[in-house]
Amino acid sequence: MEVKFYKPDVTSIASMQELVKAEVENGNILLRTEDEMANTIRSYTIVEVDGVMAGFTALHIHSARLAEVRSLVVSKKFRGLDLGLRLVEECIKEGRVYKLEQVLSLTYAQSFFEKAGFRVIEKEAIPEHKIWADCIRCKHFPVCDEIAMVFDL
Repeated sequence: MEVKFYKPDVTSIASMQELVKAEVENGNILLRTEDEMANTIRSYTIVEVDGVMAGFTALHIHSARLAEVRSLVVSKKFRGLDLGLRLVEECIKEGRVYKLEQVLSLTYAQSFFEKAGFRVIEKEAIPEHKIWADCIRCKHFPVCDEIAMVFDL
C-alpha cells in the first residue's frame, strides 16, 4: 500500500467536494464553495492511497499565533489506517514551519484529537473573528455543541 501526502491544485477541488459531501450534509464539516476552496487551496493537504484520494484537511491560519485544522475527512473506505491522525500531524508540522503557537480544532471527536496531543479549552478562548467568520455559517449556530481543542506548538 502506497500512501502519499501532497498539496493539491485547483483541479482537485471537485473530487475534494465529493469526498466531503456527506460530512457537510450531516453538519460535521462546514460547506466550502469552489471559490472558497480555490482561494485557500494552499492550506489543504491530501492523502492518497494507491493513487486514490483517501482524505484531506486544511490548516487555516487565523493570526500570527493561531491556526485551525479544518475540513478533516477520510473516506469510509480508508478509515482505520490512521490517515486522519497523519493528516493532523501534517497540519502540526506545517504550523511549526510557520512558527505558530497553537493549532485549534472545533470537533465532535474529542478522543481522536486527544490522541493527536490536543487539549480541551473553553470556547470563549477562541478569537472572536473566528466565531463570526465561520461559526455563523454553521447549521448548528448559535447552539454549538462542538468541543474546542488546541495543540501547543
